[in-house]
Amino acid sequence: MAAVLPGIVLVGRPNVGKSTLFNRLIRSNRAITHDRPGVTRDRMEGTVRRKGLPDFMVVDTGGITLDAHAAVTEGPEGIRGFEADILRQAEAAMKDACGVAFVVDARDGLLPLDEFLAAHVRRMGLPTLCVVNKVDGIEREDEQLAEFHALGFPVLAVSAEHGHNIRALVEELAALLPDAPDEDERAAGEADAPLRLAMLGRPNAGKSSLINALSGEERMIVSDVAGTTRDSVDVRFTKDGRDYVFVDTAGVRRRTRITDIVEKYSVNAAIKSTTKADVTLLTLDATEQVSQQDKRLMDLLDNRKIPFMVLINKCDLVPAGALRQLEKNVRQMLAFCGHVPILPVSALTGKGLEKILPLARTIHEECGVRVPTGQLNRAMEDVLARHQPPVVKRVRAKFFYLTQAETQPPTFVFFVSDAERVPESYARYLERSLRKIFGISHAPMRIRLRSSHKKDKK
Repeated sequence: MAAVLPGIVLVGRPNVGKSTLFNRLIRSNRAITHDRPGVTRDRMEGTVRRKGLPDFMVVDTGGITLDAHAAVTEGPEGIRGFEADILRQAEAAMKDACGVAFVVDARDGLLPLDEFLAAHVRRMGLPTLCVVNKVDGIEREDEQLAEFHALGFPVLAVSAEHGHNIRALVEELAALLPDAPDEDERAAGEADAPLRLAMLGRPNAGKSSLINALSGEERMIVSDVAGTTRDSVDVRFTKDGRDYVFVDTAGVRRRTRITDIVEKYSVNAAIKSTTKADVTLLTLDATEQVSQQDKRLMDLLDNRKIPFMVLINKCDLVPAGALRQLEKNVRQMLAFCGHVPILPVSALTGKGLEKILPLARTIHEECGVRVPTGQLNRAMEDVLARHQPPVVKRVRAKFFYLTQAETQPPTFVFFVSDAERVPESYARYLERSLRKIFGISHAPMRIRLRSSHKKDKK
């Protein structure tokens, strides 16, 4: 991808505080943090920005458990069964990185797991800084650092939780970076911003599999176990010369079923990610009935006017007749937002995948449509001539003027004699007409009716 920032990977065994450190470095609570080991499984990227230093990418990875022979060994309960996947994700991140922050826990001291993993990191051949976390002050700093010098890396004491020595850490990590790109290269990268796509849906609908299939890379850990993905994970890739960022989110269940505190954080992150994306991909499972939770997610996206499409994944696993009925059911649920496209797809076979990214670009472009005021008002006259507003309480509302207030999404304001006399059904007619005239097929649209003080002169 054009002008990708150089990256530093956070590596360490489970529960040494990598995700807390990641959040502190990027100055945002992006990664879910919890005392329970194994909350982080996929790798997550963020940008470190500090005045006077070059920007760089930092990558959070899951806790790695290796034995003396560099083979994965059983980890704590939170990552059990995912150990090999987590190692593969971390190794992939290190292959693309220019340095490693090897994170250890000062309170636990140097453990065999640290030594085995350090040996593996050393074989990767990257510049590495040993970050001794959970050192809360300078009083015992020398004492707590002493044994970690045996790893053979430069050592720095920090406290991710309390912010101790974070500025010094950023400076040390920046020193691991290659030479910064020149101004022309930076300007070229900023001019071509990637399209941000959010994945949303219930657990085990195949969101991570879709991301892997579309990006052409095993970026997300895929498992039959529902809830494998917990953090919202940025996946950057290039397709057909265009740059994209996928934000994969944890599966969203009904709130009454969310009893796990980590899952509560995941749901909030999933919903929040849709507001930061350009287009959201709501993913359904073709092998299951559309649930009330799916309907609630559709309503949430529609009410917030978030650009989205619906992907019916695993369509290869159901008969054609059942798939047509499922599409019909989904379309009925989308009755009040009929602009939303529905695509049957299969991450496994590749069916329909070629349509997703072009459609996402189309939706994003439609969100930026800007119509001149004169053109809008000529269109309004034609729309009113074809179908006048109904008489409500013996009076027909008069339309005076139309303007576009915003883009992202397109927002149109009608000034009328009395907005309360315009029924919802007529407002929907106005929206359908504007969509047809200006070619806004799939983007959300806001129609606002504002009562004007203008009087009709007799």
